[in-house]
Amino acid sequence: MKQEPGEKVLVIGAGYAGLTAAITMASYGYQVAVVEKHETTGGRGRAFSESGFTFDMGPSWYWMPEVAEGFFNRHGRRIGDYLSLVRLDPSYQVVFGKNDVVQLPASFSGICSLFESIEKGAGSKLKIFMREAEYKYQTAMKTYINKPGLHISELCNAEVIQSVLKMDMLQSFRSHASKFFKDERLLRIIEFPILFLGATADKIPAMYSMMNYADMKLGTWYPMGGMVKLSEALTTLAREKGVHFLNGTEVTSLVVINDKVSGVDTNKGFISADIVISGADYHHTDRELLPVQKSNYSEEYWQKRVMAPSCLIYYIGVNRKLPGLLHHNLFFEHDLQQHATAIYKTSTWPSHPLFYLCCPSKTDISVAPEGMENLFYLIPTAPGLADTPEIRERYLKMLLSETELFCGESFEKDIIYSRSYAYSNFIEDYHAFKGNAYGLANTLGQTSFLKPSIRHKKIKNLFFTGQLTVPGPGVPPAILSGEMVAHHILKQKSVKHEIFI
Repeated sequence: MKQEPGEKVLVIGAGYAGLTAAITMASYGYQVAVVEKHETTGGRGRAFSESGFTFDMGPSWYWMPEVAEGFFNRHGRRIGDYLSLVRLDPSYQVVFGKNDVVQLPASFSGICSLFESIEKGAGSKLKIFMREAEYKYQTAMKTYINKPGLHISELCNAEVIQSVLKMDMLQSFRSHASKFFKDERLLRIIEFPILFLGATADKIPAMYSMMNYADMKLGTWYPMGGMVKLSEALTTLAREKGVHFLNGTEVTSLVVINDKVSGVDTNKGFISADIVISGADYHHTDRELLPVQKSNYSEEYWQKRVMAPSCLIYYIGVNRKLPGLLHHNLFFEHDLQQHATAIYKTSTWPSHPLFYLCCPSKTDISVAPEGMENLFYLIPTAPGLADTPEIRERYLKMLLSETELFCGESFEKDIIYSRSYAYSNFIEDYHAFKGNAYGLANTLGQTSFLKPSIRHKKIKNLFFTGQLTVPGPGVPPAILSGEMVAHHILKQKSVKHEIFI
């Protein structure tokens, strides 16, 4: 296929993947429009403001900063011209008990010293562990993550084959980590980055120790003003490239004629297109927007997919400052195994949940009124786990009680804003399959060409991007996913384009 003059590309959804797909296609001369259900762009990376607070709705960790920076660079821009990044130090703290708190310094040498202080010999072992993790990270970024996942042949080259054993694909993460560390606290810190990948540490492949390299070497960053600033930066770049946004416009169906999408029906009328890229929930597009007989996958296929966790979130505004908290706080006081069992085996609410608490007002005074705190609580939960107002209220009280105990002060009476967000909200806002928050589980059986495909099998001008396809969930993978599908289309169209990573 050759590019035709003035071809129109329609992108469904203005999340990270939709935005990078739109920017890339526009950079190569296509007329690009983005149809977005919500009034603002960003998808899960949106924010909202209430009572003087600004709450990031979804992602709160800014890792792998070179991914976003590289994307802007490839479009002749510097990300620093769009947002202000600061590196957090300490990166985060892990609370194992009132008087048992571990703070991770930003410097790797500081982390090694910390590990050594907890377990003799652990500092030098961490250096060895990290050398392996760095190899996995660099190899993945160079060899795996830039593949469109269309066929097994993508992995059948000498470089990939040679890396298989070193990537530890057949060993579990827990088995690998246990060779280096014995202290349970260190193991929890090492295992923390894989908590949302979709399986327990004894099931996730050890290759994901690459996430420890992202954590401990590349660091934890924060865009001043909130994570929403990344969405806003991408939106600004898109507009600079000529992308047109149709916010507040929801796609209700894809119109297919003779195995070609001619456009989409929306709540505001029909929009024609020569190429459609869906950054909406893949299952929603496949089973609800397309005519059933044109679906890429059967409902049976979708029901067999293994999902990563969903979550229960609280956005809390407190009319005072709270002692003891950092920007990122992981409360790991309770038994990890019981919580993991509730998520991955029994699909029940955990009796004593582990949770994450983000307090961005410790870093950024703009996200809360003066003298107040902005709190973002998150409990990982099983996907498809329905909730009720009573459940939400009960778990909020648990989290507040545990936080008050840690801070040594009561503050429930000082809460001036509170909102919860869970399963039903993910479905309402994003048509999220099974109310998922983190996409498909990162198991070997759902990796690369075994993920849902970025292209439709029969409809040649329909493509998919986002967390349910390659490379997978998370902010950096979403950025790469949009760029990847765009470059696949350009290749199909025989448009000369740069290798993107």
